[in-house]
Amino acid sequence: MRHLLSVEDLDRAAIERILDRAKSFTEVSEREIKKVPALRGRRVLNLFYEASTRTRSSFELAAKSLSADVINFAAGGSSVEKGESLKDTVQTLSAYQPDLIVIRTPHVGAAQLVANWTTASVVNAGDGKHEHPTQALLDVYTLRERLGDIDGKSIWIVGDVTHSRVARSNIHAFQKMGAHVTLCGPPTLIPRDVTALGCDVAYTLDGLGEADVVYALRMQKERMTDSFVPSIREYAAQYQIDGRRLGARQVLMHPGPVNRGVELAAEVIDSPQAVIGQQVAAGVVVRMAVL
Repeated sequence: MRHLLSVEDLDRAAIERILDRAKSFTEVSEREIKKVPALRGRRVLNLFYEASTRTRSSFELAAKSLSADVINFAAGGSSVEKGESLKDTVQTLSAYQPDLIVIRTPHVGAAQLVANWTTASVVNAGDGKHEHPTQALLDVYTLRERLGDIDGKSIWIVGDVTHSRVARSNIHAFQKMGAHVTLCGPPTLIPRDVTALGCDVAYTLDGLGEADVVYALRMQKERMTDSFVPSIREYAAQYQIDGRRLGARQVLMHPGPVNRGVELAAEVIDSPQAVIGQQVAAGVVVRMAVL
C-alpha cells in the first residue's frame, strides 16, 4: 500500500499487521535513546492546515523516532495567507523531494487530491468531516491492549457524529475487527444515512449499560454553521457521560481534546475506566508503524 487515505482501504489482516508492528515499537519508547534507523535519510513533510496538538506532535515524534528528517508546515504564517492554493503549496514543497506527506485539512477529499499531485506517499491525518484513519488505528490498538480482543464487543459512539471524522473511521475499523457499533446522540447530530454502514442508532442513553466500550465524541462547534442543539447545557443533561451512566466494567474513550463538563464529567475523565491517556501514548507507536 502506497498511501493511507481511509480505513476502508484496509482489511482486518492489514490492520492487525500495523498494530503488531506498533506493538514492537513500544520497546523503543522505553529506551534511553528513543530512536531506530528505519527511516534514516527519508524526508517526512507534516502539512497541517488545521490546529492540532496530539496528531501533529505524535506524527513528528513518530518520524523522528524512526530517524527521518522532518519538515513541519503550518498554514498560518505561510504563503497560504497570501492566497496560495493547496495544489501550488504541495507542488512547491514537493521540490524538496519528500518521501512521505502527512496532511490535515478542513476539506473533505483533500488527502486524495494531494496523493494525485505528488510522487510521495500520503497519510491522511484528517480531512474535514471525512476520515481520520490513524486515530481509528490507535483506538483499536488501545482497546486490544486493554481488552485483548474486540471481536464481539459492543461499542457505543456517543455525541456529535455528524461532524466527526473520527466516528466515520472508527465505525469502519471497529466493525472490521468484529465489534458491534451503536451510534448515539441527538437526531440532529446523527447522519440520516449512517445505518448504511452497518451500525445501529440510538437517540437516548437508555441502553448504554450493554456497551463494553463507551466512546464519547467532542461537540465540534467550530464546524457547526447552524444550531444543532438547543443549548450545550441541555445537550450535557441528555448525553454527558458521568459517574451515574458509566459502569465499572466499561472502558471509556475520547479522541481529545475533551470539553470537560460537556461530553464528559470530570469524575469519569480521571476514572480507572478511562483510557484517554493510553490513546495519546498509542498515537506515537501506531504512527511509527504507519510511517
